[in-house]
Amino acid sequence: MNIPYLDLTIQYKALESELKPAVERVMAEGKYILGPEVEECERALAQFVGAPYALTAASGTDALLMALLARDIGPGDEVITTAFSFFATAEVIALIGAKPVLVDVCKESFNLDIEQLESKVTSKTKAIMPVSIFGQVADMDEINKVAEKHGLFVIEDAAQSFGATYKGKKSCGLSAMGATSFFPAKPLGCYGDGGAIFCQSEEDFQALQEVRNHGQPSRYYHTRLGINGRLDTMQCAILLAKLKRYPWEIEQRQRIAKVYDQSLQGFKGLMTPKIKSDRDSVYAQYSLLVENRDDFQKKLMELGVPTSIHYPKGMHEQPALKKWMSGEAFPVTEEIGEKVISLPLYADMPAAHVEHVVNSVKRVLG
Repeated sequence: MNIPYLDLTIQYKALESELKPAVERVMAEGKYILGPEVEECERALAQFVGAPYALTAASGTDALLMALLARDIGPGDEVITTAFSFFATAEVIALIGAKPVLVDVCKESFNLDIEQLESKVTSKTKAIMPVSIFGQVADMDEINKVAEKHGLFVIEDAAQSFGATYKGKKSCGLSAMGATSFFPAKPLGCYGDGGAIFCQSEEDFQALQEVRNHGQPSRYYHTRLGINGRLDTMQCAILLAKLKRYPWEIEQRQRIAKVYDQSLQGFKGLMTPKIKSDRDSVYAQYSLLVENRDDFQKKLMELGVPTSIHYPKGMHEQPALKKWMSGEAFPVTEEIGEKVISLPLYADMPAAHVEHVVNSVKRVLG
C-alpha cells in the first residue's frame, strides 16, 4: 500500500456543498478585496479564539511582520525567538533590521526552553516571539512573566497551533498578539496562502489595520510604513466554511495522534511527542525523534509511507541569518535537527492508512 502524506481532496469533497456556493457568492458580488466575508471571517476567528480582535493577513509570515511593524520595531532592536522553527519566524525580525536573538528548545516539547529565556534579555530587547511548534502551545505564562518584568511585549507564533488549548484558553489569545497561518497544509488551511493576527488592545488593532494596507488610516494618507498584507475575500469565504468543521477536525487529529502514541511506545531509539498535562496539541505535524533517521525514512518509503522532516537546520545554521549570529551553540536544536521526522497525519486520514503507518513503523523498528 502506498499512502499520501496529506490528502486535502477528501476534506474538499466533505465540504463541497458549502464551499462552492461560498466561492460563487464572492464571484457574483465582485468584492474581491476586503469584501463583506473578510470582516465576517475576522469576527468568527476572534470568537473562536476568544480574543477581542482578529485581522486576516495574506500569509502567516505577513501576520508576524505586521505585528513587528505595528509596534515600530526596527534597526537597533532585538527580538528573542526560538532556534528551532520554520525560517519565517526569524526572517521577519531580520527583514525589519532588528536582531533575532535565539533560545534553545526543550527536547521533549520542541518549544522554547523557558529556563534559558531571561538570560537573553538585554537593554535592546523589545519583544519575545515564542513558537508553539508542531501544534503544542509554548510555556506562555512563564514567557509573559518574563516579558512583563522587563517591559517587553509577546507575539505568539501560532502558525502551527491554531485551535490548541493552554490552561483552558486557546492559542493566539495568550499574549499581546498571536499570529497564525492558513497555508493549505496547516490544521486550518485555506486554498492558497493566508494568515491572521489576534490582539488584545484597540490601539494594536488600529495599528495593524494601517500596516496591513500600506500604513494608511484613510485612502492615500500614509502615517506609517506598511505592506500589502490583505487576505482576499475568496479565501475568507473558504475559511468561514471550513471553520464550522474545524472542531471536529481537531478531535480527529488528536484521535489519530493517540493511536500513534499508544502503538509506538517501547521501541528503542524512538521518542513520540510529549504533550504537557495543562495543554493539548492540534498536531500540525506528528513528529518523532529517531536514531538513524535516513535509514528509517528510506525503509518507510519502501513500505509506501511518506515522511517529512521539520526542520533539519536551526536558525543559527541558516546562511541568510549569519550576520546576526554570534557563533553560539544550540545543542538541543542541533540534535533534534538530526533526528526529527514527521509521520502522515490529517483529519480525514482513512483508518486503513493509519494502521498501515503503525504497522510499517513497527516493521522498520523490528
